[in-house]
Amino acid sequence: MAAAQHPTCETWPPPAAGVRQPLRVVLAAPRGFCAGVRRAIEAVEAAIERHGAPVYVRRAIVHNLAVVRDLEAKGAVFVQEASDVPPGGVLILSAHGVAASVAREARTEARRVIDATCPLVAKVHREVIRHHRDRRRIVLIGHAGHPEIEGTLGQLPGGAAELIASRDDVDRLGWSPETPLAYAIQTTFSVEDAEAIVARLEARFRDIAGPQGSDICYATTNRQAALRAIAREVDAVIVVGESFSSNANRLAEVARDEGRPVQLVAEPADLDWTILRDSRSIAVTAAASTPESSVLAILATLGRRFDVALDEVDAARERARFQAVRIA
Repeated sequence: MAAAQHPTCETWPPPAAGVRQPLRVVLAAPRGFCAGVRRAIEAVEAAIERHGAPVYVRRAIVHNLAVVRDLEAKGAVFVQEASDVPPGGVLILSAHGVAASVAREARTEARRVIDATCPLVAKVHREVIRHHRDRRRIVLIGHAGHPEIEGTLGQLPGGAAELIASRDDVDRLGWSPETPLAYAIQTTFSVEDAEAIVARLEARFRDIAGPQGSDICYATTNRQAALRAIAREVDAVIVVGESFSSNANRLAEVARDEGRPVQLVAEPADLDWTILRDSRSIAVTAAASTPESSVLAILATLGRRFDVALDEVDAARERARFQAVRIA
């Protein structure tokens, strides 16, 4: 790991006048946008440029309100269902993926549909379809109600997959140890929790198939590892992201697992100063759906309250790039 002083020197505000409490801020890297999030946002922007406003998006394109508001200002209209889009309208499906039935409905009434599903989520969809064709019972490891999980379950007939979220859930599966089984994992799930659940599955079932390569996306893995590497060096942790973002919540869990007080905030107004009052050092990271502008806003606010010494700890280099969404 390499440490670099003042990685955001061009945007970091000068210290305000007055004597303030010193605070070391350790900025985790990598943090913020992943390749799939960038690809989805760029798809909306490109569709607006090509077709003009409005362009409709089913649900939040990614789980971040700042991103949604920015796209709304550019001409995006967010809707709950495809049926909310007028005939002939341009509709974009979010990075989280959708059920097969939703995709079919979206293509009715001559709508122009652009699928911005993250390629890593699409990989999980292909896996569960293949396992179902191989006549395996399928276990999906993830969080109930998350749109990615709803989309993945929606690739299969009802009852073909069992959703679990803990090792205890494995013990409640009512299948014989001889049952041909396969598992898939939500791309934003906790790395350590997934490893524990898979170990329990492998201990219980004899014929079990897993993914080709990890289902948990590289960005989730890297951000959790980067935070874990610095969490024990600080007094508290700030995760910049939305409370409804799965990968933001997993980062908060990493901090708690390391025994550190943590707050998950979307913007400076959300900061709880009582947590920071006795802190001499804090770690700051950001969810894969969080824009860097949100991180800079948090840092600027800290800079007005504290005499900040800023370090960036680079735990991994991310070079992943996805082919742009085709905008027809």
